[in-house]
Order: sequence, then C-alpha cells, then structure tokens
Amino acid sequence: MAEPTTSSHPAGPPEWMKPFRAPLEMLGELSLFFAQSVAAVFRPPYRIGLLFSQLEFMAYGSLFVVGLTGLFTGMVLALQTVYAFGLFNAQSLVGATVELSLARELAPVFTCIVLVARVGSAVATELGTMRVTEQIDALETMAVDPINYLVVPRIVAALIAAPVLAMLFNTIAMTGAYGVAVFLKDLSPGTFLNRIQYLVEVKDITDGLGKSAVIGFVVTLIAAFRGYRAEGGARGVGIATTQAVVGGLVAIFAIDYVYTAITLSNPQPRGGLGG
Repeated sequence: MAEPTTSSHPAGPPEWMKPFRAPLEMLGELSLFFAQSVAAVFRPPYRIGLLFSQLEFMAYGSLFVVGLTGLFTGMVLALQTVYAFGLFNAQSLVGATVELSLARELAPVFTCIVLVARVGSAVATELGTMRVTEQIDALETMAVDPINYLVVPRIVAALIAAPVLAMLFNTIAMTGAYGVAVFLKDLSPGTFLNRIQYLVEVKDITDGLGKSAVIGFVVTLIAAFRGYRAEGGARGVGIATTQAVVGGLVAIFAIDYVYTAITLSNPQPRGGLGG
C-alpha cells in the first residue's frame, strides 16, 4: 500500500499578513531603488549639464510660486499673531513668532509641497512616459545606465534646490509679515527686528534648511521611483503620477515629524542671533 505523499511547496504567509504584503514589497523596492540611486551619484560619468538643466526647472522655475506662497503665508502669520496676543503683546512677539514658525516648520514644509505639486508630478510623468514608450529600455540597450542618466540629476538638483527655495520662502514671508505688522498694524519696526535677533537662533534656520533638503530629496526620489516603475500605457503613467504626489505628501509630514523630533531631542539654552 502506497504511503500518502506530502506536498513539497512551502506554506504561504498567514492570512493576517496579506494586507501588509504589498506595502512591504513596495518599501523594499523603494529601498533598493534608493541604494542604487545613491550609489549612482558617486559613479562617473557626472552629468553636470543635466544637473544644471534640472536646477533651472526646479529652482528657477519655482521661484514665482514659492515667493507668492511665502508672501501670503507671512502676512497671514503676522495677522494671526496680532489678533491672538493683542496689539500690546504682539509688539514684542510677532517678529520672533513668525520667524520661528517659518524657519523651523512652514518654510521647508510649504516649499516641498510646491515641489511635490510642480516637480514631483513632472518627474513621475516624464519618467513614466519614457518607461511605457520603451525609451528607458533603449538607454539600457545602448549601455547607458538609466538611473545615472535620468534619476541622479533630478534627485541631486532637488537636494540643492529645496533649501534655496526654503530660504527664499522664509525671506519673502518675513518681508510680508513686516509689512503687515509695521505698516498696517503700526507695530514698532525696531521691536519687530530686535525680538527676532534676541529669540531666533542660527540653528533654527539651519535646521529648517536641512529639513527642506532631506524632504526635497526624498519626495523627488519617490516621484522618480514611481515613474521609473510605471507600466500599462497612458493609464499607468497617470496612476504613477498620482501615487508620486500622494506618496510625496505623506512623506513630507512623516519626515517633518521625525526630523523635528531628532533636532529637538536635546534642547540647548537659547541665545538668539545676536549671541
């Protein structure tokens, strides 16, 4: 009598893990893509011309939108501070409050939201179109590394452009706040500027710039990953673009929390810009 045979196939994952399978696979693929992209940054050839072309698109092309957003953000913050604390208290609070909010939080976050909307969608659409029309396959056929040629100039440009745009946002927002506080609400210009010098530190500004660089790099990498892996024709490109924008927005707020928690984990006595 023959003995019953046992199946040699390994057991599948348990039922409770199935909802997590797709996100974990995507995270693993993104991590691998991140490692390949970072390695390609240091591998020749170094495509300086493509880098400057992307800098022109990301930095110069975003100046107007970032500046206009910063102007209205600073004006709104100044008004909110005046109405929240009253005119007398706002004399000594509005400048420092606005600058701290902008430097640490709003400038990097709002700047990178603009980057996701304008740059991330464009990167995902462009690379996705190249993927579904087999242009990336053609680069591989010609022995050109697609990641080095297409992805590296974009992520390096975002790493440079994001803090520059965040500083522009910060400067224009403070100009708008100064105009509202001094010319519309008759606050003292000397007090406005003096409290900034007394309460705001260089570290507040550098932390915001570092945060914007990290976020800009990550959201552009996500957009490039989605576009690079697009499939399914025009519909697939649209899906990849949507995923790039949504993923970029989620990444902004997740990185914002983690970066802020790390930088504020060891608070130091505040000395202000003046010393």
